[in-house]
Amino acid sequence: MPHPILKKLAGGDRRSIGRSNEVAAQVLARPALFRVLVNGLTSENPVVRMRAADALEKVTVHRPELLRPHRKTLLEISGQTAQQEVRWHMAPLFSRMNLRTRERAVAVDILFEYLGDKSSIVKTFAMQGLADLAAKDAALKAKVLPLLKELMEIGTPAMRARGRRLLAGLVE
Repeated sequence: MPHPILKKLAGGDRRSIGRSNEVAAQVLARPALFRVLVNGLTSENPVVRMRAADALEKVTVHRPELLRPHRKTLLEISGQTAQQEVRWHMAPLFSRMNLRTRERAVAVDILFEYLGDKSSIVKTFAMQGLADLAAKDAALKAKVLPLLKELMEIGTPAMRARGRRLLAGLVE
């Protein structure tokens, strides 16, 4: 029997966020429920997985420390999921996780893999995730800057626009 929080995330289809804003507010009010969202990422229901990822992203904008105990699980899920909606919500979480050196390397590998996704949204969020991590890591920055320049030339309009903003932020 799914947790009541996950039941709120079910229903409809992946074109809607459903009640994920309501669930995010509930989790912010009761942070112990955060683990339920993490568990929702492995639901058999793709709508629940997508909305759990959306709620996780929204919660961690305000409470990034909630990610720390779940770093290993979130990295595993991020590396294994093929669902584009989960991928694009997971990419921004890496820079909020306070990753250790090895975990950071895994996150970078995952983001590089996301750059090969068929979804331009996933690719755009992967660019953002890499830039966020590179902002705190000179060696990664040296790899990411030329990559962003290349993606700006060959990517979709959204990737080109995001790339311009990211380059401006990294070069400052």
